[in-house]
Amino acid sequence: MITITIYKDQTGAYTGFDTIGHAEYAQAGEDIVCAGASALVMNAINSIEAFTEDRFELNTREETGFISFRFPAAASHDAGLLMNSLVFGLQGIQDFYGNEYISLIFKEV
Repeated sequence: MITITIYKDQTGAYTGFDTIGHAEYAQAGEDIVCAGASALVMNAINSIEAFTEDRFELNTREETGFISFRFPAAASHDAGLLMNSLVFGLQGIQDFYGNEYISLIFKEV
C-alpha cells in the first residue's frame, strides 16, 4: 500500500507531504496505481520547482518509495494550488482503486 501523509499548519497552509510504500495493485512494471500516484507526486514536485519561487526540502529512498517533501517557509498561493491539484489527483486514484492500495492521511502540524 502507498501511504501519503499531507501536512498543513493551523491556518490550513500546506507544509509538505510524505509518501512511502508501493501499491501492489499489480506486478512491478504493470502497477498502474503506483505509476499514477508516482506521476502525480513527481509532477507536483517538478511543477513547484519550475513554476514557483518556493524553496523546499526533498529526501527520497527509491527502494521503499519514500519521499519527504517540506516547505521550510509558508507555501505561496501558486505552490498551494499545485498541492491542491496533487491531493485532488491522489483522492481520485483512491476513490477509483480503493483504500487497500492507496491511503491518504491529513495531519495538522
